[in-house]
Amino acid sequence: MDFADASLVLLAEHLEHGRILSTDKRDFHTYRWKQNKPFENLLFL
Repeated sequence: MDFADASLVLLAEHLEHGRILSTDKRDFHTYRWKQNKPFENLLFL
């Protein structure tokens, strides 16, 4: 996890939702926010 990814994870936890826009499809498929909720990448819907 790099700094940009960690920033998005922390921001999602702070805002209490996991809808993101990122070109990093592979990593955000495995990352979770609130320890078990998957991210919803709006770029790849």
